[in-house]
Amino acid sequence: MSRLDEYLDRQRQQINAALGEVFPEDPAHPHRLIEAVRYGLLDGGKRLRPILVLAACEAAGGAASDAMPAACALEMIHAYSLIHDDLPAMDDDALRRGRPTTHIAFGEDVAILAGDALLTEAFALLARAALQRSDPRRMLAAMAEIAAAAGAHGMVGGQAADLAAEGQAVDLATVEYIHVRKTGALLLAAVRSGAQLGGADATTLQRLTRYGECVGLAFQIADDILDAEGETAQTGKAVGRDQALHKATFPAVLGMPAAKARLRELREQALQALAPLPQAADPLRDLVHFVVARAVGG
Repeated sequence: MSRLDEYLDRQRQQINAALGEVFPEDPAHPHRLIEAVRYGLLDGGKRLRPILVLAACEAAGGAASDAMPAACALEMIHAYSLIHDDLPAMDDDALRRGRPTTHIAFGEDVAILAGDALLTEAFALLARAALQRSDPRRMLAAMAEIAAAAGAHGMVGGQAADLAAEGQAVDLATVEYIHVRKTGALLLAAVRSGAQLGGADATTLQRLTRYGECVGLAFQIADDILDAEGETAQTGKAVGRDQALHKATFPAVLGMPAAKARLRELREQALQALAPLPQAADPLRDLVHFVVARAVGG
């Protein structure tokens, strides 16, 4: 097992345990909504966003435990977005993480409510964490960062733009606009909120911000490539959906060779941003290699 594999496994275990505490099972009083929430939240997933929170916090000199509430909140928001994105009114997907999507397993009504619950409880978790601190300013800054990234000018706005662009002839600027918001905003917020909770100074925050911008865009380009060239066993969802829905993607606009070149370019830019940072930033360096290697190898 590689250094990165060991790191990812360790972080995932800690994150999954923390998420399980937010929505514990209650066999004595089974509740279909909570079952749906746990189904969409706890089973599978790379946990990239919460891992980025913890890694950025440590790269800035902080303790990962201080950032765990923000890490969990970001994963809860991500899970809500996937549940809603998969609905028939959105992308109408039947498979997620190698199994039926939440609305297929529980019905559309329960799936909508599960997403609503995850989004609301994410901010309740952040608020409780802030109230428990003698100085809540860092947690409040992280909360504001996450809220902005998840809202109308971030992830939700990107999803709206993505839906509007289906079947349309789009240019590169439009594709970047969609990707930066729909996927990149929450990944950037993961890095920035972790850095803020770790007490990053202005220069370190600037460097980590640039890293987060590159990783956020790279992740979505990699997903675009995998949708065209990957397999369901690798992606955990049906492939070829972007082309079937006439989605605005980098391969569709640039062609596959140029999309892969752009992905490698973003990796180098992310690594350059981290170059002056100490060894504590090594997990972030490994993570950008991981994001890119999914689609184009080493």
